[in-house]
Amino acid sequence: MSDKILMKTPLVEMDGDEMTRVIWKMIKDILILPHVDLKTEYYDLGLENRDKTRDQVTVDSANATKKYGVAVKCATITPNAARVKEYNLHEMWKSPNGTIRALLDGTVFRAPILVKGITPFIPNWKKPITIARHAYGDVYKNVEMKAPAGSKAELVVTLPDGSEKREKILDFKTAGIVQGLHNIDASIESFARSCFNFALDTKQDLWFATKDTISKTYDHRFKDIFQEIFDAEYKSKFDEAGITYFYTLIDDAVARVIRSEGGYIWACKNYDGDVMSDMVATAFGSLGLMTSVLVAPDGTYEYEAAHGTVTRHYYKYLKGERTSTNSIATIFAWTGALRKRGELDGLSDLCAFADKLEQASVQTIEDGIMTGDLAALSTLENKQSVDTETFLQEIAKRLEALL
Repeated sequence: MSDKILMKTPLVEMDGDEMTRVIWKMIKDILILPHVDLKTEYYDLGLENRDKTRDQVTVDSANATKKYGVAVKCATITPNAARVKEYNLHEMWKSPNGTIRALLDGTVFRAPILVKGITPFIPNWKKPITIARHAYGDVYKNVEMKAPAGSKAELVVTLPDGSEKREKILDFKTAGIVQGLHNIDASIESFARSCFNFALDTKQDLWFATKDTISKTYDHRFKDIFQEIFDAEYKSKFDEAGITYFYTLIDDAVARVIRSEGGYIWACKNYDGDVMSDMVATAFGSLGLMTSVLVAPDGTYEYEAAHGTVTRHYYKYLKGERTSTNSIATIFAWTGALRKRGELDGLSDLCAFADKLEQASVQTIEDGIMTGDLAALSTLENKQSVDTETFLQEIAKRLEALL
């Protein structure tokens, strides 16, 4: 026991669903438990348990994350109508990620894992590009209507004193559609602080992009809040760290991103971040090679994989068939959480273990041993596709050598 790396404070561990749940246990058994005296506070976010607890377990896990400061989360099912039937659920539970994001008031940061042999589609991208996505409001909380011909649409705000402010949107001469969006200053402030803190934490430049030339009140509010908080709280810290913050228009940002070599954080509003994170992930190679971390403005971190529960592989696994499921993003969720726990508790050997596990994972792929999805993308000459467990065993061999 004594030769295992010790931990002081537990991680919050959020278990998940389907194939990623199977991999979750394998990662712990094969890669972590032989070397770390793992301390976790465990929450089962599998769909059956969320249904059984009426989703209270998700709320409890978020509150525990606030308490301990660091969590690691397995991929989970967000049920649709078919899942309600399949799992015989009481109701169509909301996305656990959405619930946790809302409770932690967090921003999602997604970045690619770069490995030799999987070449970005944009050849000048040499360093990761991290997308920071605001996770509140805009089109995701919209109110929308159809407007028949002859309608008049207005934007009305009733002020605290009961008086009204009105702006005409359109007199609809023909039938059309209308949509109302909102955001709140407090959420934009949290988004800004999370981005500035993460930039300092990772020593990367931060870009923020919206369309304030067209949206002179809505998008401009985002721009102003970012600038005010930066000038008041972060400018000197950024100067000291040798990193920069700048604002640009979203279309200019896209052009700069494509021409750049990477190596920065790109902060986006909710919808822009949704689209751009998938674009960046695909252009770097694979959603299976993306890290994802939720950062709250108070410095709470929750690490997860950026992909789903790999349902198709799970049904093969249940039939006893061979699966070749990519576990890299889930491994990196664990390493991110262990490293952050080590940093907060001053445990350099825990941080070093996380670094070595990442190194061993990348080394395995670069040695030509990988899962089927990566083998399809890899340009390496002598590559072999192995099954889910063999891949983890191969990483374990290289980890032993590094330790």
